[in-house]
Formats: sequence, C-alpha cells, structure tokens
Amino acid sequence: MLGRVHFIADHLGGGAPAAVLDLVSAAIAGGVRCVQVRSKDCPDGERYELAAAVVALCHEAGATCLVNDRVDIALAAAADGAHVGEEDMPVAQARRLLGPLAVLGASSRDAQVAARAVAAGASYVGVGPCYPTASKVGLPAPIGVEGMAAVVAAVDVPVIAIGGIDVHRAAELVAAGAYGVAVIAAIAAARDPAAAARALVEAVEAAATDGRTHDGAGMVPGVERGRL
Repeated sequence: MLGRVHFIADHLGGGAPAAVLDLVSAAIAGGVRCVQVRSKDCPDGERYELAAAVVALCHEAGATCLVNDRVDIALAAAADGAHVGEEDMPVAQARRLLGPLAVLGASSRDAQVAARAVAAGASYVGVGPCYPTASKVGLPAPIGVEGMAAVVAAVDVPVIAIGGIDVHRAAELVAAGAYGVAVIAAIAAARDPAAAARALVEAVEAAATDGRTHDGAGMVPGVERGRL
C-alpha cells in the first residue's frame, strides 16, 4: 500500500532514534500508511537498526516502509522498497537489486528526468521542492504547483509532492494532479503529531475523492490496483 501521505522519518547522527520511532508511531496512529526512513551521518549499524525498527512498526499496522538513499539498508531491513535521489544509486541498478515487486521511488523536479526514472523502473516519482522548506539544506528553488503538474503530465505512475507542504498546500497539490504528498515538519514539528497526520490524511483523501487526481496514478510493482 503506497499511501497518499508519506511521513519521512528523518534521523540525524547523534539524535535519539527513540524520538523518531515515537513520531512514526504517531504518524501511523493518524492514518499515515507509508513511512520513509531517512538517516544522515549515522553509522551503518545505526541506520540498519532504525530501519528495521520502523519496518516492524509499519508492518504491524499494515503500512509500507521505504528506506531513503540506501538500497542495501532497505534490503537488509526487509523494507518494502527504497527511494533514491538523483545523486544516489541509479534507478535501473536500484531496481535490479530490489527486484521487480519492490516499491521504488525516484526524486525529480523535471519532467524529462522523471520520465527517464520511470523508464528505468521507478514505481513512483517524488517531485519537489514544491514550496520553500527548511527540512533539507541546499535545495534548488521551489518548482511550485505548475512544476509539479508538468511532471504529472509526463509520467504514468503516482507523483508524490514534497517540500514545504501543510494541510492546505497538500490539498492544492492533489487537486493539481499529485497522487499524494511527503512531509517531515508538518507532522514532526506539530504539537500533536498524530492529530497533524490525521488532518493531512483527511485533506488529501478529500481532494482525491473529488476526482481530481491524475488518471496515471495507478499501479506500483507489488501493489494491486485499487489498494494504493
């Protein structure tokens, strides 16, 4: 189950993994059904242990767990797949390692790059930043709703928008064609993360129910149509 709201469980070296797990639990309690684990500046052992713990939480709740950047950690932790950036392992090689049934996301901000990623085996495309965000440094200028919509028009897989997204922006992006959204601060920085997650899920589902989602947001490898 890909899920329309992705929570990126962002863990930095020196931080407390338990706090990340608490946020994952809150996001799941709020209805999030896809969690991406992102670990930066951590020893590989710590990356693996965190990923394995998040996988266990997700699978107990019937949610999908993906590992950002590191296909090897995704395989070792028995995650449902991985998400690779433009500077990570090439999509074709990631697909070869993960196999045909795993979920594989690829980052893009350009329609042509997105189309090449899909041709190489990406199950979905993460597009952004759509709005200004402080969750990750060194990002290029936001592409806005128009830039995201251009990618939607170029691919026939789900598009997950990312970058500076709140409840209102989430609904706007889905109305413009995104299958769903990926967030960090909208849940992690909220006073009540579970309530924030629930509000996001409700907003995205409401926008999707209005019938304004992209017709190409259909199947991903290993997931039956209608179960996304």
